[in-house]
Amino acid sequence: MNSLHPIRTCVGCRRRGPATELLRVVVAPDSPGDSFPVVPDPRRRMPGRGAWVHPSPGCVELAERRRAFGRALRVPGPVDSAPVGEYVAELETHPPADNRRR
Repeated sequence: MNSLHPIRTCVGCRRRGPATELLRVVVAPDSPGDSFPVVPDPRRRMPGRGAWVHPSPGCVELAERRRAFGRALRVPGPVDSAPVGEYVAELETHPPADNRRR
């Protein structure tokens, strides 16, 4: 692991890695109702407490099954992590162009 980047822990698989390899998720800022929607924050700029997950369907599914999003984000009720699952599925089918590659 490179010590130049902050190290974060995936809430799904519980493995540690550089923050640049994980996806930050937060509770949607304007979340009305009884459910708290968890949304991806790929730019890592949204306000509020964040949790980190590998951008893979397996880690997202594991985090949902373990109810890790709710605990990590410290929300008092049920969470809706469907937006995160949809975002990761989209990444699987259409990976973003990485302009930083050499």
